[in-house]
Amino acid sequence: MRRPLIVTLAACGLALAAAPIAHADTLLVDRVQQESGIPKPARGMSMADVERTFGAPQSRMDPRGGQKRQWPTINRWVYPAYVVYFERNKVIDVVLTQATPSEVGPSPPIR
Repeated sequence: MRRPLIVTLAACGLALAAAPIAHADTLLVDRVQQESGIPKPARGMSMADVERTFGAPQSRMDPRGGQKRQWPTINRWVYPAYVVYFERNKVIDVVLTQATPSEVGPSPPIR
């Protein structure tokens, strides 16, 4: 027996209404676009320039890579609001640890 179209549509509407509401995570890309404008090192700055401009880091993590010529050594310096990544001695990236003081995450860098 065939159900009337209105009954089918009503059943679909009830099923959708009962479905859980999806919550989206904030992607790092979105967060970086909204970042608070704190001063941070620019890509291409040398280690000496970073230390002169922003002071000594809280910690300097052990370098990674460098086993082969095509694998450059990556150094990481930890500051209160961000981690600076260097390829050899030039900044290649800066990653915020928190965009706002109330934000939770991301996890601290792996040592």
